[in-house]
Amino acid sequence: MSATAAVSDKAVDALLEKLEREAEASGYRLNPDREFARELVRSLLLNQERYGYWACPCRLAAGVKAEDLDIICPCDYRDADLNEFGACFCALYVSAEVAAGERPAASIPERRPPAAARRAARADGSLATPAGRLPLPVWRCKVCGYLCAREEPPGVCPICKAKKERFERFI
Repeated sequence: MSATAAVSDKAVDALLEKLEREAEASGYRLNPDREFARELVRSLLLNQERYGYWACPCRLAAGVKAEDLDIICPCDYRDADLNEFGACFCALYVSAEVAAGERPAASIPERRPPAAARRAARADGSLATPAGRLPLPVWRCKVCGYLCAREEPPGVCPICKAKKERFERFI
């Protein structure tokens, strides 16, 4: 039996439907190429079997959850990639404009630092947050009060669906 056959079509379809609902609730879409999206979802399920978590199918996972936290789907880089390029690195998630054919998805550079840089940052403590200082700005939705810490506010508020323009920098 091949590795791809190890995951049932029923499991793939169930997860695909779940991810579609969650993506749309967050203002995103899954890739409109249904077969492409199904294979990425199949890969997520295979990685779940291998590692115990949904390691991003487009990146090499270490197999150690603590080292792969940034690439557990949806990865830490998804929102920035979607905002800037219209799709995430593996193209499972796309913006509403890309899904509707109103904008082409652009080539996406790898945002994840190399493994050596990630190990060095953990070793020297630079990933630790000094008391009173946050590593990312906090954004607040002016409509519902939703807070999130990231480089940029989300394209759409996951709670009330307000657009990016309705966010303000909170901290």
